[in-house]
Amino acid sequence: MSDFAGMEDLLQDFLVEASDLLANVDNKLVELEQNPHDRGLLHDIFRGFHTIKGGAGFLNATELVTLCHLTENLFDKLRNGEMEVTPAIMDVILAATAAVREMFHHLEGGVQPPPADPGLIAQLKAALSGALTQEDKAPPTAAMQPPAQPAAPAPMPEASSPAQEPNWEALFAALHGAQGVSSSTAPQKAPHENAATPPMHTDVKGKPAEEIIQHALGRRAADKPGAMAAPLGRRADEKTRDNTIRVDTARLDQVLNLSGEIGLTKNRLSSLRSDIINGRIDTDTLHALDQTVSQLDLLVSDLQNAVMKTRMQPIGRLFQKYPRIARDLARSLGKDVELVLAGEETEIDKTMIEDLSDPIIHLIRNAVDHGVESPEERRVAGKPEKSVVRLEARQEGDHIVIIVADDGRGMNAEKLRAKALEKGLITDEEANTMDERQSLNLIFLPGFSTKEVASDVSGRGVGMDVVRTNIQKLNGSIDIRSTPGKGTSFIISLPLTLAILPVLLVQLGSQPFAVPLSMVREILPVRLEDVQEVGGRATMVVRGEVLPIYPIAHLLGWETERVPQYGVLMQTAEHSFILAIDGFLGREDAVIKSLEGFRPKGVAGVTTLSNGQIVLILDMKELLADLGERRGVPRLAFLPREKLAA
Repeated sequence: MSDFAGMEDLLQDFLVEASDLLANVDNKLVELEQNPHDRGLLHDIFRGFHTIKGGAGFLNATELVTLCHLTENLFDKLRNGEMEVTPAIMDVILAATAAVREMFHHLEGGVQPPPADPGLIAQLKAALSGALTQEDKAPPTAAMQPPAQPAAPAPMPEASSPAQEPNWEALFAALHGAQGVSSSTAPQKAPHENAATPPMHTDVKGKPAEEIIQHALGRRAADKPGAMAAPLGRRADEKTRDNTIRVDTARLDQVLNLSGEIGLTKNRLSSLRSDIINGRIDTDTLHALDQTVSQLDLLVSDLQNAVMKTRMQPIGRLFQKYPRIARDLARSLGKDVELVLAGEETEIDKTMIEDLSDPIIHLIRNAVDHGVESPEERRVAGKPEKSVVRLEARQEGDHIVIIVADDGRGMNAEKLRAKALEKGLITDEEANTMDERQSLNLIFLPGFSTKEVASDVSGRGVGMDVVRTNIQKLNGSIDIRSTPGKGTSFIISLPLTLAILPVLLVQLGSQPFAVPLSMVREILPVRLEDVQEVGGRATMVVRGEVLPIYPIAHLLGWETERVPQYGVLMQTAEHSFILAIDGFLGREDAVIKSLEGFRPKGVAGVTTLSNGQIVLILDMKELLADLGERRGVPRLAFLPREKLAA
């Protein structure tokens, strides 16, 4: 049973508010380290911590109150000028805020937090008495340690007396068989595993689109009657994540007003419908109908945008934890690094904020560890001893751009190719044909690292490949720009929301398919005289660049006698290629529906067009991975059969 029975709502409110306050305190502490004489910062920090202590006291979280009280006393002495801010005191304070955050994790589980580390308490008391020296080391903070493994659940206590609460899980298991066994003792199953309906992961190749769509939709209807598919990018463990969201009341008022206007317009349409049924089809009635339908179209579009905005959150809520992480890591490495934030007011889909957390942490740790030099190296290079890592967000059209940039040593494309060759990640032929952009992208290969000796921070060749994979899951892309001796920038481009995906509708015969518009660069005519065979595969030269051609029919494994008429120049993080198609229908904003329990290989989801037709959204990365990145089709595949026979 929870230690906070009857106080669950109060506890959740406290955790939301206190977590934001603590993140703000951490950021101000990092800023205070740069400006130790700023009394305004100390006053803000003191007020934030005092508020946290007050909430903890109301919840009777005694150990949390004790830790907060000692730390608050230290802040009080600092703001009153009785003590000066020193590196040793800052280490102890930051260790205390890390311990407070750990106590929040216990509160999230509904249990009272245990006492703080006695060593930390002793350090705080020593600081208050003025006995803390520069040589004293505070316990390492959470940001400096590798992620801890989740603690195993405590075993259930054995029954010791008749008065003890019975084991309800065991009783349920006895009544209902093995299915009632607790998840902690039952064999683990895959998220989609079901004894009656085994999961299906079929191949799209060679199957008509209609069969795939009907099979998928029919299976979903049988498995989950009335259920709606989750938006693309939602994970199976969604229920374990924070599903709450803060929405400005002005936005909710806008949604309410638009709903009311749509209701009035619906009534007007009903009235016009009755008039038309009763024979009134004069010019005025038809004109009124046209105006009402146009008004409804505008209102629905406005309502859709307003609802989407309720999912948008300032990215500053994600950024606020990074200055502390960068500070702790830099201090552990003996570097002087300042993390500069920009564009914190930029709004992004709330679900994407959660999925971006780990990739940005990897990029910041990589910048601090690999990117920036030590103070000694920077002095020799004529740079300021303090290095700057910039984390910036901004909106560009229908995309959000996030930049992680440093002013460090930069990357050398030739050295990256040599390291990849040494590790056997690429061949000599591939190395010789790589341009600078492709060479920089080698750092995303699994197992690639420029570190000779692995450390607790980096060097094992994991991290950057995870970054790219996670960004691609969000239908985004990541690019690198680097200048040796001047620094490196990672540019992440993401759609505004996962619920709507801009797509290009292409045709194979009369069957339409959708491809992500973010990958499309341009549409080209494909003429047989322009198709050349290089290395056994069909290619075209576009502005001096030799690009492989992949007919969409070849990717899907469909038999066709048609010769593709058009090519879509597409670009992924790895390479560019031309997708040969029979025609195209234009651009559309697709509302994505995922295929639960049945996902054909190479299909990311389905969408419904304005005419009601259901269209498959192709996963180009999966189709290309199955084909093989360096393989293609011969030029003969583009010749009509009569020419082949001749």
